[in-house]
Amino acid sequence: MSGFKKFLMQGNVIDLAVAVVIGAAFNSIVQSFVKDLLTPLISAFGGLPDFSSLRVTVGQSDFMYGNFINAVVSFLIVAGVVYFLVVKPYAHVKDRLTARVEATTRDCPECLSEIPKAASRCAFCSAQVVTV
Repeated sequence: MSGFKKFLMQGNVIDLAVAVVIGAAFNSIVQSFVKDLLTPLISAFGGLPDFSSLRVTVGQSDFMYGNFINAVVSFLIVAGVVYFLVVKPYAHVKDRLTARVEATTRDCPECLSEIPKAASRCAFCSAQVVTV
């Protein structure tokens, strides 16, 4: 039982739980943005694309493939909104905040151990190395 408690208290599980809760809350914001702002904007310029009436009847069964097309179009719009308004700006900010750290170590050419960049001898195999 202590192993299970340790698993639950790991940072990864807690982070995942928070991400799921935040993602569910964020979903309603994105859905509202697409439904209330983006879709009317698209319909103002290109007409309201509604494919829900498209169907194929085979025997007694109706295949409502128009609803599927609506779902795909909605998914693509939501994915585009999330990418351009969340993922891309986040990646840009993350790249700007990440400090460019110059390497302070290098590999020994003889034993491939990690040694300081300014070292003239390897601390592990005592091979003489050329300073860079």
